Amino acid sequence: MFKGRLLLLFAAFLVGAAAIVAGALALLPQPANKVAAPSAVGGPFELVDQDGQTVTQETFAGQPFLVFFGFTHCPDVCPTSLFEMSQAFEALGPDARKITGLFITVDPERDTPEVMKSYLGSFHPSIQGLSGTPEQVAAVAKAYRVYAKKVPTQGGDYTMDHTAIIYLMGKDGEFIAPFNLKRPSEAVAEDLRRYL
Repeated sequence: MFKGRLLLLFAAFLVGAAAIVAGALALLPQPANKVAAPSAVGGPFELVDQDGQTVTQETFAGQPFLVFFGFTHCPDVCPTSLFEMSQAFEALGPDARKITGLFITVDPERDTPEVMKSYLGSFHPSIQGLSGTPEQVAAVAKAYRVYAKKVPTQGGDYTMDHTAIIYLMGKDGEFIAPFNLKRPSEAVAEDLRRYL
C-alpha cells in the first residue's frame, strides 16, 4: 500500500512538473515565421546612353546585366572595376554579346553622354555608359540603394563618394546578387554563363 501511494505521489509530481515546463515554454517568445521576400533592389528607370539615346530597364529585358555606379573622374575604384568587368567580358568570348555592363554615373553634372562615350572607349564594348538629369540619376540610385555624395576638394573642385557594388540583374530585370569581379576572369566568365 505504501508503494502504491508513493507511485501515485510520484506520478502526480511528474504531471505537475510537466505542466510547469509547458507553461514556461508557452511564455517564451516564439520565433517569427519569416517568408523570404523579393529584394527591393533595382526597378524602373529612364536614362540616356553614351550615344544620347533614351534607355529604360525594358531596353535590357531578356538578358542579364551587370550594374555599376561610378563617375569618370574617379581615380581608382571605377576604372579598376570597369577593367575587371572588361576582362570578364573578354573571357566570355562570343557570349559577351548576351550580357551587358551598365556604368551609371553618380556625377551627371560632368558625365554627359559625350564624356561617357569617350571614357568608355578604353573598356569592353559590352559596357554602356548611362547618364541623365540629376533627378533621373538620383531616382535610379535610390532604386538600387546606392549612396552617392559630392565631396568638395581643394581648388573648388569635387569628387564623389559612392557605393562600389556590382549588381547582377537577371533576364527579368530582378536583382540576383552582388557580383564579385575580384577573381580570375575565367572564373567570373564561368559564373556569368549560368545566367545567360
